[in-house]
Amino acid sequence: MSAAPLPPQSLPDPVTLAQDLIRCPSVTPADQGALGVLEAALVPLGFRCERLKFSASGTPDVENLYARWGEGEVNFCFAGHTDVVPVGDHAAWTADPFGAEIRDGQLYGRGATDMKSAIAAFAAAAGRFIAARQGQIPGGISLLITGDEEGPAINGTTRVLDWLKEKGETLSVCVVGEPTNPLQLGEMMKIGRRGSLTARLTVHGVQGHVGYPHLADNPIPKLLDILSALKSRRLDTGNAHFEPSNLEITSIDVGNPANNVIPANAKAVLNIRYNTEQSSEGLKSWITRTCEAICGGQGENRALLGTRFDLVLEDGAKPFLTAPGPFVAAMAEAVKAGTGRMPELSTTGGTSDARFIQAYCPVVEFGLVGQTMHKVDERAGVEDIRALSKVYEGMLQRFFDGLAA
Repeated sequence: MSAAPLPPQSLPDPVTLAQDLIRCPSVTPADQGALGVLEAALVPLGFRCERLKFSASGTPDVENLYARWGEGEVNFCFAGHTDVVPVGDHAAWTADPFGAEIRDGQLYGRGATDMKSAIAAFAAAAGRFIAARQGQIPGGISLLITGDEEGPAINGTTRVLDWLKEKGETLSVCVVGEPTNPLQLGEMMKIGRRGSLTARLTVHGVQGHVGYPHLADNPIPKLLDILSALKSRRLDTGNAHFEPSNLEITSIDVGNPANNVIPANAKAVLNIRYNTEQSSEGLKSWITRTCEAICGGQGENRALLGTRFDLVLEDGAKPFLTAPGPFVAAMAEAVKAGTGRMPELSTTGGTSDARFIQAYCPVVEFGLVGQTMHKVDERAGVEDIRALSKVYEGMLQRFFDGLAA
C-alpha cells in the first residue's frame, strides 16, 4: 500500500498516450520504443517497471514489460501487447499508419484498435484510481505487456508468466485488453476461448504415367477421402458457454504442373476450433484413426506400392472458461456502468494470450470495437477510448471494493 499522492500533471491522458504508442512502428517483433513510451507514463504513477527480454532458438528476441504498483499478494493485472501486424498496402491508407491522426472523432493508426489504445486507457485508469484513493489500496495493480502476441508467442506472455512464477509473484485476476466488441463498446466481454488444433497431413503414393495407373498409386483420392470423412462428422452442438466445434480445411496442395503425371504426394492442412465438449487427445486420436483406415489396406497393389501417410498434429491452444461468478459479474457491471450496456458473456473468436494467463488466475477480455483491427485505416473512436478508460477504472474500483465486502 502506498500513500504517495499523485500530482495531476502526472496523470496520463488515454488518447494522447495512445497516439504516442501508435507513433512507434512496433511491427512484431520490433519494439521501436513503444515499451519505453509506456514506461515513461507509468513511472510517475509509482509503478516499478521491469524490462524483460527473452530469446529462444529459431525465433526473434522479444522485449516485454512488467510494471507493478503496490505491495502484497493481491494483484489486479492488465495484460496486452504493443506489437502490431504489418500495415499491408501503405498506399491504400488514407492516413499515415503510424501518424496517429485524429480525424472526424476517429484515431487512425496501426494498433489503434488492436490494442495500443486499450493499454493507454488502462494506464490512465490506473493513474486516476490511485490518485482518487490517495494510494490507499489493499494490494497491487500490474501491467503485463508483451511484444510477441502477433508473432509466434514464444518469447512473450508465457515467458513473463514463468518469470513471475520464479519470483513468487502471483496474479489474483487479469483483464486482457483485446478488442472484444462487434459493433458498439459494451456489447461483449470474453470469458473464455475455444481451443485450436492444426493437422498437417501428407499422403504418399507412387508417381507414374496417367496412362499406366496400375504402375502408380495416386495419393489424391485417398487425401480427398480422408478430408471428406473428417469434414462430414458433426463434432458437437456446443454448450451453454461455447458455440459448436468446427473443422476447416485451410490448404490442399499437390504441386503438380503436369496433366499426364500421377503425383507422388498430396498435402492438406486443417484446423479445428473446439470447445470443452472435446479434448485435444480425443481429436488427435480420431484424425489418426481416420487416416489409418483410409490409407491402409486399399487396392490390390497395396502391398507392392506401400501407401502411407505422415501426420503432424499441433496444439495451438486448449479451451478454457472463466465461469460466471463474482469476478465476472463485477467486471460486467463495470462495463454497464461505463457504457450503458450489459455485455454478452462470450467465448467466440480466435485465440489470445488469455489462453496462457488462465492457468494462473481468472481472466476476462474487454477492449474496443474490433471492426477495423488488422485492416487498412485501422481506427478507434476517441470517445470510445475515453469510455474504455472509465470502464477499466470501474473494474479496479469494483475489484478492490469487493475485497472489503
